[in-house]
Amino acid sequence: MAIILKRLSHRLKVMGTVALLTVGTFAVAQEFRGDHPDTYTVKRGDTLWDIAGRFLKRPWLWPEIWQANPQIANPHLIYPGDVISLAYLDRVGVTPGPRTDAPVNAISLSEIEAYLRDLRVVDTFKELPYVVGLEEDITRAVRGHQAYVRGLEGAQLGQRYAVVRPTVRYVRIGQRECCDMLSRNDNDFRGNRIPGFGTSWSDTAGNEIDGEELGQELYRVNAGSVVKLMEGDVEVTTLKLDDPNLEVRVGDRLIPVDAQPYDLQFFPHPPKQALDENKARVLAVANQLTSGGPRDVVALSVGAQDGVDNGTVLSIWRQGSNTVDRVEAGYWRGDETVTKGARVQLPDEYAGHVMIFRTFDKVSYGLVMEGTKPSRVGYRLKGPDAM
Repeated sequence: MAIILKRLSHRLKVMGTVALLTVGTFAVAQEFRGDHPDTYTVKRGDTLWDIAGRFLKRPWLWPEIWQANPQIANPHLIYPGDVISLAYLDRVGVTPGPRTDAPVNAISLSEIEAYLRDLRVVDTFKELPYVVGLEEDITRAVRGHQAYVRGLEGAQLGQRYAVVRPTVRYVRIGQRECCDMLSRNDNDFRGNRIPGFGTSWSDTAGNEIDGEELGQELYRVNAGSVVKLMEGDVEVTTLKLDDPNLEVRVGDRLIPVDAQPYDLQFFPHPPKQALDENKARVLAVANQLTSGGPRDVVALSVGAQDGVDNGTVLSIWRQGSNTVDRVEAGYWRGDETVTKGARVQLPDEYAGHVMIFRTFDKVSYGLVMEGTKPSRVGYRLKGPDAM
C-alpha cells in the first residue's frame, strides 16, 4: 500500500507540474505577437527593446519571459550572434553565439549619454563648494585656466571635481482642481531664481505659490584637478580645468567625480508599485521643448520615493478634458439663456511609453520609446498596461 501511495503521489506531482506549465505557458503566450518570427539572430546595434518588440506585444515584459525559461543561464544578457527562438514551450529561448561583443542593451547609450554624464538632480546645492574667482580675474574660464574655490576644506592634491551649474528648479504645484501644475525656474549665478524667468503660479490674491520641491537640476560644465591647497593667508583651493566643455564662471558649484555614477545596462520592467496618477507627470522635455516623441529624453516627477528605478517602463497620457456638453448646456427661453451647467469628463488619451534610465529621489529621466502622438509637459504617467 505504501508503495502504491508513493507512486500515486509521484504521478500527482508530475501531473500538477505539467498543469502549472500549461497554465503558465498559456498566460505567457497571450503576450506574443501573432506575426513574431520563428527565430532571430541578434546583430550588433540591436537594442533589447527592439528585439523584444519583434516577439512580444508588450516589450517591457521581456525579463519576465526571459527568466521563465530554465534553459537560459543568464536571465538578462543576450549578445550579437545569439539566435533567439520560441522553441521551448512558447518561451523565449536562445542558442548562444560567439559572445565576442558586448551584450545588447535595452536602449542605445549614445541616445542618453549626455544625460547620464552631464545632468543630475539633487535636493539642494547651496552647501556645495563654489567658484569664487578665476585666473587673472577673467569672467569666464576654459580648459587650462585655474578656478579658485571656497568650501573645499580637506581636498587632496590631484583630486578630481566636476564643475556643475544649477539650471532649473523643479516644483510640483498642487493648487488647481484639474491637475497638479508643474514649475521649472531658471537660476542666476548664485543659484537663486531669476524673477520673470521660468514658470510661476499665483493664487487669487496675487501671492506666488511655492509648491513641493522636487529637486534642483545641475548641469556639468567642466572638470578639473586640485593643484594647490589652502595655505597661509590664501583662503581658496585652486582647481585647474581640463575638460573641453563649457566655460566656467563665478558661482558654479563643485562635486567629486565618481568613477561610475550611473548604470550602463537597463532591463525594461513594470513599476514595483502603483503610481499616484495625479502627481506623476512629465516635467520637461529635452532641449527646452514642450513636447517630444520617440527617442526624446523627458524629465518625470517620479523617483525612488515612488518606487521607480532604472528600467521602469511607464505610459504617458494626455489628461481627458472636462468639457461642456454643448447640447445640454443651455437653451433659449424667450430672450434669455437657461444654463444647466452640464459637463462631461472625457477619457485620458494614450501618447506613448517611456523607460526610465536615471533615477533620483523625486525626479527621474526617461527615454520615450514609442508613441502615437507627442508627449507634452504636464501629461500624466501611468503603469505600462494602463488602458
